[in-house]
Amino acid sequence: MVNWTNNENLIEELQDQVSGTLVRHKSILDIMTKLDEYNARINRAVAKSVTSCGCIKIEAEKQDISSESLSDALTKVDSHVVGEICPNCKEVLEQEIGAYIYFLASLANTLDFSLKETVEKELNRTRTLGVYGMK
Repeated sequence: MVNWTNNENLIEELQDQVSGTLVRHKSILDIMTKLDEYNARINRAVAKSVTSCGCIKIEAEKQDISSESLSDALTKVDSHVVGEICPNCKEVLEQEIGAYIYFLASLANTLDFSLKETVEKELNRTRTLGVYGMK
């Protein structure tokens, strides 16, 4: 594992590295479909954590968001995940999510915008809107 001394440039460095390594899937069409592929692979890895490994369970039911305030509703909603992801399933998910991030950086490069600035804008929106952003 790499020991990063300056996390501030982490996203920029990833975006730079991706720009110099993406050869085979350079077309925006390839990038878009790779993002879809890795999104499906992430979903599949979570499903396999439940159905094959069993390290987690999904116990879903209707969310109760009836509350006096939105911040109170936050305490009532649930992820529906029971248990803890095992090291093997975590490793698989990290690889799939990492590949997704790689192609996300590639998309940002192709469309000529900064992924770091996008993350900063989303963080600022989240900080400003808080629970009222409700995505």
